[in-house]
Amino acid sequence: MSDKPENRLKDSASPYLRSAAHQPIDWHEWNESAFARAKSEDKPILLDIGAVWCHWCHVIDRESYENVEIAKIINEHFVPVKVDRDERPDVDSRYQSAISALSGQGGWPLTGFLLPDGKPFFGGTYFPPEDQMGRPGFRRVLLSVAEAFKNKRADLERAANSVSDAVAQAEIFAGARADFDPNVIDAQIRSVTKQFDIKNGGFGNSPKFPHASAIDLVLERYQQTSAASGKEEHLLAIAETTLEKMARGGVYDQLAGGFHRYSVDERWLVPHFEKMSYDNSEVLRNYLHGWQVTLNPLLRETSEGIIGWVNEELSDQDNGGFYASQDADYSLDDDGDYFTWTLEELRAALPAEDARVMELYYDVEAQGEMHHNSAKNVLWIARNSGDIAKQLGLDESTVRLTIASAKGKMLAARLPRQTPYVDTTMYVSWNAMFVSAYLDAAHVLDGALGSNCRAFALKTLDRMLSEVWTESRGFGHRIGGPALEGSLDDQVFSVLALLDAYEATLDPRYFAAAKRTMDLAIDRYADAEAGGFFDRPHDAAPMGGLEVRRKPFQDSPTPGANSVAAIALIRMHALTGDARYQAFAQKTLEAFAGIAPQYGLFAATYGLAATLFAHHPLQVVITGSADDPTAQALEAAAHRVYRLGKSVLRLTPGSSPENFPAALKATLPHLPSDKVVALVCAGQTCLPPTTDPQHLIAQLENGATQKATA
Repeated sequence: MSDKPENRLKDSASPYLRSAAHQPIDWHEWNESAFARAKSEDKPILLDIGAVWCHWCHVIDRESYENVEIAKIINEHFVPVKVDRDERPDVDSRYQSAISALSGQGGWPLTGFLLPDGKPFFGGTYFPPEDQMGRPGFRRVLLSVAEAFKNKRADLERAANSVSDAVAQAEIFAGARADFDPNVIDAQIRSVTKQFDIKNGGFGNSPKFPHASAIDLVLERYQQTSAASGKEEHLLAIAETTLEKMARGGVYDQLAGGFHRYSVDERWLVPHFEKMSYDNSEVLRNYLHGWQVTLNPLLRETSEGIIGWVNEELSDQDNGGFYASQDADYSLDDDGDYFTWTLEELRAALPAEDARVMELYYDVEAQGEMHHNSAKNVLWIARNSGDIAKQLGLDESTVRLTIASAKGKMLAARLPRQTPYVDTTMYVSWNAMFVSAYLDAAHVLDGALGSNCRAFALKTLDRMLSEVWTESRGFGHRIGGPALEGSLDDQVFSVLALLDAYEATLDPRYFAAAKRTMDLAIDRYADAEAGGFFDRPHDAAPMGGLEVRRKPFQDSPTPGANSVAAIALIRMHALTGDARYQAFAQKTLEAFAGIAPQYGLFAATYGLAATLFAHHPLQVVITGSADDPTAQALEAAAHRVYRLGKSVLRLTPGSSPENFPAALKATLPHLPSDKVVALVCAGQTCLPPTTDPQHLIAQLENGATQKATA
């Protein structure tokens, strides 16, 4: 393909767009010149939205966009525009809504046909080049659309205007406002419980996606119930079963760590093999929180596995920063071949005795699970060491040692394989999510691993502040490369990361940046009248195309930005006592209160925000010398317990309470930093101080939120 002339995408900052630079199509990026050309030539726009990690995006590229005859049709009848959904989530989200309304289909690649002004009138997802399997061929679709644009223009314009109006109404959730009702949490718990797959873990049937906020929601509800009133054990079972089944399944990379994007089956066995930053950060937090609540060693081991893979593959360890994704495949003829194994490959990598153990452990047989190559097996934990020991007549400890050793040998044998592409682009919101996850890990995991997570999280956050944050506009969208306007996600996830960093360090610059970013989000993104936040700032340059206001609410694929904004506001209010933050949090929750129960599982982050608003975040202040054993034990105990929104602030001699935000200073006017004590507060009320780590754990576990705010 290198002998073909390159199109204008060759200089794009996006690796997905650059990958199309050789195609014989006159591609535009999403910009004013594309719309100007469409209007001047009076041509419809062909919109292709995809991502570098998307398998079917690469398929349509090879089958259609590299096809000279199809390219000729496109160039003659359309103005073609290609968009990277990771780079331009604002464009993607609007056209996903519109094309879904038109066709009932969504996802990537997204194929849209637009009027010259950007309003969509037809579309779908993947189209095969020719008619097959009940799908119309792309060639026929292109010619039919071109003909309709020429001869049925009025009909297309009516359809486009109707869809645009419908999307505009849907995306701002008109009529969704209601008074805040904490009973919405009960409705969401019921939704999560109803959709729980008791046999396989997770929610619903195939395909199975992680639902990180739902797991945290049921864990927090479980923690809220006291031992005296009766723990809701079924909630713990939902979380623990799901986390165990995912960790044992093929959706988890059993050799290198890290989770693939989703499972195509209900048993978590066969994944779509791409690995996304935003999945792994949130699932990491699930496993950390699950370990805190259950002390199940598999959950801790899985947490450490995610961190190990991220440190090795998905991060810039020298400079700070988390990369965006790892592709599923290294070529279009591959479907997870890097991650899967034939029986012969396994036997070639291991001594015969070890191979027999691992064949049973990972269920590797001559006939595997992959359709494109029936000999390929996805690795998943099919049997435990005790069962294997009985079957082979071995000692169980020998089997456990064999498994640990063989995993290392298999990983070493896998490394020389051609590796799927890693997109080293760094997006601010996804980096902020991982900063928070790594700071969580620093609190939960002891030793060098926890210390390294803390150091790398702070290094990343410092890079974000120095390279992509300004006092006047907050955060941009991308670290490095041409500047991109930040989204609501970039602001609110970063506020949470900055608050997490402040609470870990008491460095006032992190708190100052968090407060400034929160204030900018209110000033630039908030709907002051109806409540909630728009995804783009009021003063942003025109997006072009489908110019509709949009308030992101659903958890898809990342936690809903309005719910995250509410959480950030609640935490900011807890630290500052500024009533404006509390008022905006309530107004944001009320903007969606009328429809949140209907979304259930798919708006579980709203449930987290509602929980935090109803009960107030817990704040634990521990005083005493940094090297005092009792103070260290109290700090470890405070971090030992999972509670949503909990902060642990360490006040040592010389670290004046003057560094504390206003609300906390008012609560703790005379707290001595030279004596060892732990104090748990929520709202403006504190529980009696303690010097006993076990008593502190009991305070945090046994309904401390309700007691402190009563």
